[in-house]
Amino acid sequence: MIQSPSIDALLRALSDPTRRAVYERIAGTDEITVADLTRNSGVTQGAVSQHLKALRLAGLVAERPEGRKVFYRAQPQGLAPLVEWMTHYGVFWQGRFDNLRELLKEIDND
Repeated sequence: MIQSPSIDALLRALSDPTRRAVYERIAGTDEITVADLTRNSGVTQGAVSQHLKALRLAGLVAERPEGRKVFYRAQPQGLAPLVEWMTHYGVFWQGRFDNLRELLKEIDND
């Protein structure tokens, strides 16, 4: 199995449903503030800030301070370890699916 601290941190960050929702909101915009993320979310500003910290440490978001506000934006390259991990196992499963496809063809021909 492929293991590195970055994939562990990434999977840990994305394992929380609220954190995933925060990330999805950020990814759907160019930039967004904590106040905007908190508004109508049902989550406190402190909780959103904690989720943002985990996302930032996992390399999924970047921040840009401007005066008293901090703007957050998604870092697509932060998903690279996950893509690599999925690609590794995608090759494994593709071979299995190919074998299954051949087996089903043989069964159909019998």
